[in-house]
Amino acid sequence: MSPFESAAEAALPRITPIAEVNARVVSYRLPVYVGCTVLAVLCNYLLGKDMAWDMLNYHLYSGFSAVNDRFAQDYFAAGPPAYFNPFAYVPFYALVSAGLPALLIGSILAVAHSIILWLTYELATSVSPSRDPRTREAMGICAVALTFFNPILLQQLGTSFSDITTAELVLAGWLLLGAAVRTPSAGRIVGAGLLIGAASALKLTNAVHAISGIAILMMLPLALGGRVRYGLGYVISLGAGFVVTTAPWSFRLEQMFGNPLFPMMNGLFRSPEFTTEPLRHFRFIPSNFIEALWRPFAIVDPISMVHEELRSPDLRYAILVILLGFLLLRMLWQRGAGASTPTPPVEPGSSGRVLAALGCGFGADWVLWLSASGNGRYFLPMASVAAVIIVALIFRCFATQPKLRNYILIGIFVVQGVQLWMGTDFRWNPVPWGGPWFRIAVPERLKTESNLYLTMGIQSHSFIAPFLASGSGLINFSGGYALGPDGPSGARTEALIRRFSPHVRILVLGARLHADAERLQPRFSQVDATVARFGLRVDPSDCATITVYGLPAPLEITIGRSEPVAAQNRDTTYLTSCRLVPDLNARSTQVTSQRAADLVLDRLEDACPKLFQPRRLLSEPNGAAWQRTYMNTDLTAWVSRGWVQFRNPNSADPTVYLGRESDWANAPLRLACGRHNGHYFAHVLESKEGT
Repeated sequence: MSPFESAAEAALPRITPIAEVNARVVSYRLPVYVGCTVLAVLCNYLLGKDMAWDMLNYHLYSGFSAVNDRFAQDYFAAGPPAYFNPFAYVPFYALVSAGLPALLIGSILAVAHSIILWLTYELATSVSPSRDPRTREAMGICAVALTFFNPILLQQLGTSFSDITTAELVLAGWLLLGAAVRTPSAGRIVGAGLLIGAASALKLTNAVHAISGIAILMMLPLALGGRVRYGLGYVISLGAGFVVTTAPWSFRLEQMFGNPLFPMMNGLFRSPEFTTEPLRHFRFIPSNFIEALWRPFAIVDPISMVHEELRSPDLRYAILVILLGFLLLRMLWQRGAGASTPTPPVEPGSSGRVLAALGCGFGADWVLWLSASGNGRYFLPMASVAAVIIVALIFRCFATQPKLRNYILIGIFVVQGVQLWMGTDFRWNPVPWGGPWFRIAVPERLKTESNLYLTMGIQSHSFIAPFLASGSGLINFSGGYALGPDGPSGARTEALIRRFSPHVRILVLGARLHADAERLQPRFSQVDATVARFGLRVDPSDCATITVYGLPAPLEITIGRSEPVAAQNRDTTYLTSCRLVPDLNARSTQVTSQRAADLVLDRLEDACPKLFQPRRLLSEPNGAAWQRTYMNTDLTAWVSRGWVQFRNPNSADPTVYLGRESDWANAPLRLACGRHNGHYFAHVLESKEGT
């Protein structure tokens, strides 16, 4: 070779391994990533804007409180969720506060949410049994399509929910764990722990996926000692990711309440400002073992309140059970037939081991999730893992029958597509795109005068906080978690009332307050009875109305109301704010009747702790009734007109009567009670002779 040829060769760019990787990314991954993002943005546009109940109740407020210190002026502004880690909601609040058009905000969020599809593609290709790039890409695309057909994922695309964004951290962590099963690496284990730990800090429900990740590490191709070392590294990095992410917020919670995870785990930290009873939401948890076994098939039914509040039929988990059953039968058949050519064993470092590890992790996660919540919104990362496992099993089972494999996959997509088309609620509260995310008309006085707003109802209306005068405060004292005048919570509430006085106002749903004779909600007497616990009453001469445009009414979940709510415009919601003035006699008139109701409701809780939990919450007036709302079971029990009753407002079940108030006041009664197929039942038993 001449010197000139050598110089020319040296001048040519060399193809390095990094360049080869980048070329592969551009040629295979980039088109898939772009396609996923375009699909997510287009789907979000077609589904419209979602003014979801949770967004109005605490999502916007959480982002607002994360960047504005609200501890000195707010107290339970969004009920207990006001103190959940708020950092996951900062992006949504930042986009809204920037005044961007709603469609642009939703599109930006949809782009961020499409990353879960990218990660699904990577996870699927990592378990492909074939080295053929086309087969690997086909597996990845099929897994992406099956993930995209998740009704809950579609519901949350482009919305304020943090389930998808935190699920992406979990899925990225599981992708690293799967890579570590193929090629053990301390860096991958630590990276996975940090990501999943951060996801758990941002949303505590992800802790289930952090725990089940340990099952994946059991499949590491190492001796027991190596697995233990990597397992310890994973746990330590989990803790580090959790602590670093939650520390700024937990420090404030510890300062204010003495509980760094307030209001969660208060049975351990025992802050006096919240119940120390165990918290466990039973809404979607199976009531017995048979229901738990049937849950993969129950989810197929297009009805609400199965694994989410909305209709969200999902075929995938039933398919996964059927596939596993098919594999078991095939294995037994091969053993019984004495097959002379058994399936070759999967090598420890192969994709088969990774798939088995994902299967073990998914199985552990399913059991933990179903026991902890059963809420499909908290299962989004595992829904993607399920899609990967299903596609991988189909490709493996029918590797020699590609036509049959393709027919099966097409059949799955068609059936699930029909389910989505005919039986899915795609938005919680859909409204058309157009203008900013919020259009709120606040009276000029309320925009300039700093007031303390006491809010009533399960819906806290905390989304209004950024639109009020700077320095205004919020207390959701009645509804989700009732606050009374006694104890540390009462002292803190009373202190805020004294600090803001005389600028203290009520904020309720409705264009105005009504007199009793009008027989419409909301009523002056109802508000007066509720604020009487703090020695206050409404001043009818000082009321103002806040108008929220583009928000279908009503916001409120009604519980046991005898009068109808006043009609509102179809796309407009009104909030009434009236000044509250001192009334020292207001509280004294309620004491006797509340004590009588407390005795009865206390005995009811002791007679059936399975239903009425957490116990010993504050009783609140509601017309002629005294009632308690039970967060764990969604039930409301009340004493009214001489009868003891309860009802689940989230179901169509009728009100249940549990005897006369006088009988409960004389002595505790015995109940037969429980839960079956998501429905609560109770009835009074006859007294035993001699008792």
